Amino acid sequence: MVGFWAVYRREMLSLWVTPLAWLLCFAFLLLQGISFYVVLDHFAHFTSLSMDLGPTQSYFSSFFIPVTLLLVCPALTMGLFAEERRSGTIESLLTAPVSGGAVVHAKYAAALSTYCLLWLPTLLYVVVVRKIVDVDWGVVASSYLGVFVVGAAFLAVGVLMSALTRSQLAALMLTMLVLFGQVILGIGERVFDPGLLQEVCAHVSVLAQLEDFSRGVIDLRRLVFDASLALCCLFFTRRVVDSWRWG
Repeated sequence: MVGFWAVYRREMLSLWVTPLAWLLCFAFLLLQGISFYVVLDHFAHFTSLSMDLGPTQSYFSSFFIPVTLLLVCPALTMGLFAEERRSGTIESLLTAPVSGGAVVHAKYAAALSTYCLLWLPTLLYVVVVRKIVDVDWGVVASSYLGVFVVGAAFLAVGVLMSALTRSQLAALMLTMLVLFGQVILGIGERVFDPGLLQEVCAHVSVLAQLEDFSRGVIDLRRLVFDASLALCCLFFTRRVVDSWRWG
């Protein structure tokens, strides 16, 4: 795609030279630090109990992870298109020799790269736990895979919402609304009686996905769902961007 790397470098620079990425990093690590402390404190006080999950698995399957994603992913993507449309800089980008697909995918790749960088320091938590108990690195890898694929799908939703509005706040709220709806729909797995509706809720459940990955269970159906959601959102975003160029 023509111009991908140029747009990618531009987006990464715009994210990290402004306070946004640093504030997100601080807030993200604060939330994860609290979550990690709560998990370790729980295990420290209940060492005599029989537990199916270790500290690492409990951390990645905790409710803190979806809550963090509901805050971080919309914040990372809200300004990707909305702010450019508001300020008028999108016009110069669309008139440059850059394809619409390159613009969409480069912006998405920059958001996804920043998301991965936010998670990088959490590897220290695994190092700390390793000093206390044995760590199954296969489970750790699958847990991070789960966080990656769910986050990738959430970010794609945010990119689409940002392309649909000129307001960062509106993009933020729309993304949070859609993602919160998916989380709530997934809770239906534990509410509805066995049947088609329960199976649908279980399939889209973010909590169930993260719990499976935290146990080392890699379900291909969940990977396909997250990949399909991300690709569909990026496809529609590209159609929206192309409509600006030719509309």
